[in-house]
Amino acid sequence: MARLLQAPPKFHPSEWDLANQMQRASTESQKCRSERTVAESQRLLDEIEKTTQKTQSDVNKKIEQRQKEIKFWKQELDNKLEQIVHETEVLLTFKTRLEKSLESCKEPLMIAQKCLLNRQRRTGIDLVHDEVEQELGKEVELLQEVIALLGRTLEQTNEQIRLNRSEKYSLEMDLKDKFTALMIDDYCANLTNNTPDIRYSDNAMRTEGNFVSPEDWVDFSNINVEKAEKQRSNSLALRALIDSILSQTASDLRKQREVVNAALANRVKEVKDAKHKLETLLAMVLDETASQEKNIAALRKAIADKEGPAKVAHTRLEARNCRPNVELCYDPVQHRLTSEVQEITQNIQRQDTLAEAETVLKGLSRRQLSLEEEIQVKENSLYIDEVLCMQMRESVCINNF
Repeated sequence: MARLLQAPPKFHPSEWDLANQMQRASTESQKCRSERTVAESQRLLDEIEKTTQKTQSDVNKKIEQRQKEIKFWKQELDNKLEQIVHETEVLLTFKTRLEKSLESCKEPLMIAQKCLLNRQRRTGIDLVHDEVEQELGKEVELLQEVIALLGRTLEQTNEQIRLNRSEKYSLEMDLKDKFTALMIDDYCANLTNNTPDIRYSDNAMRTEGNFVSPEDWVDFSNINVEKAEKQRSNSLALRALIDSILSQTASDLRKQREVVNAALANRVKEVKDAKHKLETLLAMVLDETASQEKNIAALRKAIADKEGPAKVAHTRLEARNCRPNVELCYDPVQHRLTSEVQEITQNIQRQDTLAEAETVLKGLSRRQLSLEEEIQVKENSLYIDEVLCMQMRESVCINNF
């Protein structure tokens, strides 16, 4: 207890002075250190501020440069999209032209085939493989070739339209991404240190695996532009080909149509001429038949007219043969009666001339029948060629599409 109440030790004045000096020295040292730290911190703050401002300024310039790059490629894509859209629309009109041209070939082909079928109904010698049939066959073959060519060209056109639309889709997707990227960079460009909604983000420094290099980014859009331009060039070439095909096929079909029409007209003229000659021959045969019939009638009448005199002569001879005895004299009367009977008999026996005339008449009748049949054949041919075929072909019209 006594020890607890013991007074604390006392220091020597020198110790007190030393303690105060040490406090002052320590304080001065700490003060100097603090001042150095403040100065270094200020320098560091100034440096950080300058660096931060420089970096932010550089980022702002990079963003601005990036915006210009995006706008450049966006404009390129916009231009190419406009071109490919316009080209596709024009190509669609060419497709319509092809479809109309293809459809317009069906009726001429049907008519040409029907003409060939109708001409199979010709009869007799007129069922000939003439120029008309040859040219109709060529027309059918040409129309079938044109239809096949137009069909292949239409398929090619549909494929080109599909390719154009595929490139249009690629351009639109690229443009959509460019628009989104530009909107994001515009947003970033407008951000400042005082913008209310700026914040820290845990994902800001995350590097995604699908990042592409600037070179790949340029190549991607450049490839889209080049592919679109290639398809546009192909489309232009195809349109030129379609123009050429439509023009050439229409010209070829018109020429062949005129050749067939000319051949039909010539054939109709030939058949009409042949029919006219046959009718002339028929008229001649009819005249000759009438003349021969008159001749036969005259021969028959002449023969019939000789029966009376013959009977009289025979009756007289028979009566005079009954004269008695010496009165049965071969006198001039008897002699003349005998010669009269012989003469009349000879005239009557000239029926061979009548038989020959009747044979000739039968021959004329056969010729008449043959000519009439041949005229009917020609009339049938004229009906087929002039009435059926030529009238059907009047509706054939080869248009330019």
